[in-house]
Amino acid sequence: MQIAIGADHAGYEMKAQITQVLEGLGHDVSDVGAHSVDPTDDYPDFAKALAEHVTSQQSARGIMVCGSGVGASVAANKVRGIRASVCHDTYSAHQGVEHDDMNVLCLGARIIGQEVAAEVVTAFVSAEFTGEERHRRRLNKVLDMER
Repeated sequence: MQIAIGADHAGYEMKAQITQVLEGLGHDVSDVGAHSVDPTDDYPDFAKALAEHVTSQQSARGIMVCGSGVGASVAANKVRGIRASVCHDTYSAHQGVEHDDMNVLCLGARIIGQEVAAEVVTAFVSAEFTGEERHRRRLNKVLDMER
């Protein structure tokens, strides 16, 4: 799967670790930045680039890392077609895809460690939307809200 990854200065180090995990699982990774540590950078810039990578179908999914994951989630969700959520556990990471067709995972590098992040990322990229009627019905209501 083609996966976009992005991070601000707070998530920069974890982004590199997640990239290794993804590549180890056989995924192709597109790094949308940051490409160096700059304490003055802003997470919305990278969240926007990542979200647009996903909505333009250059990547099937995205993973965005900032300090808490919250800002990245808020920013990414402003782009039409993005369903981003902060997940710091494996259940939410796979259930968000299976039930809600989540296409962007947001992580807080200051919240979880690299081992848990690797497990959460693995759960996210391994999951598929079930397409069950109840999930499609709920997703359609969300998409109606977006329109």
